[in-house]
Amino acid sequence: MARMFRVLGFWTLVIALMAFAGDMYEFALLFFIQTAVFFLVGYLNFTERTYLMVFWGYMVLAFLGFTYWSVFEMGMPL
Repeated sequence: MARMFRVLGFWTLVIALMAFAGDMYEFALLFFIQTAVFFLVGYLNFTERTYLMVFWGYMVLAFLGFTYWSVFEMGMPL
């Protein structure tokens, strides 16, 4: 399970680099931070249950953040 967090870190790094190359600096910064967190958690050698709890906590925060942004910050389409 620790290896999967390192894999997630790799893919978020790829996305961050593509966003940086596309001049989307805020988006790239968000994914660079996620990369650092995923690599850090991937090397902490938690138990499998702890890794699952961390992942589900991350998913809840990500979906709540996405929902908040898409409903309240983006506004209604015309």
